[in-house]
Amino acid sequence: MVTEHDKTAGVTELAYAHGGPLGEALLRSCPEDFFVDETLGFEPTGEGEHIWLHIEKRGANTGWVAGRIARLSGVPERDVGFSGMKDRHAVTRQWFSVPAPRGREVDWARIGEEEGLRLLSVSRHNRKLRRGTHRANRFVLHLREVGVSEAMLAARIACVVEQGVPNYFGEQRFGREGGNLPRARAFFAGEYRPRGRSEQGMLISAARSAVFNRVLDERVRALTWNTLIDGEMAMLDGTSSVFAVESPEDPVLRERLARFDIHPTGPLWGRGEPATRDRCQALEIQSAEADAPLCRGLEAAGLVQERRALRLLPLDLAYQYDTGAGLVELSFTLPAGCFATVVLRELFQTREPETRPE
Repeated sequence: MVTEHDKTAGVTELAYAHGGPLGEALLRSCPEDFFVDETLGFEPTGEGEHIWLHIEKRGANTGWVAGRIARLSGVPERDVGFSGMKDRHAVTRQWFSVPAPRGREVDWARIGEEEGLRLLSVSRHNRKLRRGTHRANRFVLHLREVGVSEAMLAARIACVVEQGVPNYFGEQRFGREGGNLPRARAFFAGEYRPRGRSEQGMLISAARSAVFNRVLDERVRALTWNTLIDGEMAMLDGTSSVFAVESPEDPVLRERLARFDIHPTGPLWGRGEPATRDRCQALEIQSAEADAPLCRGLEAAGLVQERRALRLLPLDLAYQYDTGAGLVELSFTLPAGCFATVVLRELFQTREPETRPE
């Protein structure tokens, strides 16, 4: 059964932390308006059995680039590694890995023969590049047809810098028109068979993300998304390490929270009860039970309970505003696994062109 919530994956209805969008803006009028640069956080060793390729792509899917690398090197596409899926309608820079071909040399410069691809560098490493390996993504975004005053924009950006934004999963996680979520429901109900492990993983991920977003939405509406509450599990910034909060009023914890050293968390649903207690656990279970079929499906899929930070602080957030042209350039860095669109939604109601120029 497809719900109204599924039609947009519920993303457009999620609560805002800073009062809602200031106005409308046009996003992705051309690929160059959405630039993403993947930051590994380390350098390839320069030796080993895997070739690491740093590639810039324009208007191309990460999976399509991986296929191009596989054909060029003569290996199965599953042997090509990458850390994260990057937007198609964008200019993005990211790393790929491929086992070094045995007994022959490959002219990696041929990657640049494909329109929209540019080889930036080639190195070696002793391991395959795995999903989620990179540390962060740097974004430079251009928003057009902006009509708000610069004073309003400056004030809103100051709020985001001071408080962060809710760390929702963005609409990209749910596929085109939110289609991954109804398919996930059908899969869990035994009414749909995914086309391979990759699609099955996407459906499970969409379901888990939807449950998390629902819990975070409740915390935003209750004004507790950036505070500690009774029974909280807090996460150390920049890690997946969590600990139980004995007292939300502890002055040391409140100071650490204020400087973004720790964060409140929400559940990535799976088997077992959430690690939270008291008020926090009751809120999470109540929110999750509002979509019990997704939760039961995630449990049946064998996932275990994990945690994700409820808030997100964009680093080095800066803007330039040409008020005459209605053009805003935003730049910021986000940890891997976080979405630029959830930062944008606290500033603008974005729309995209119906047709895209090449």
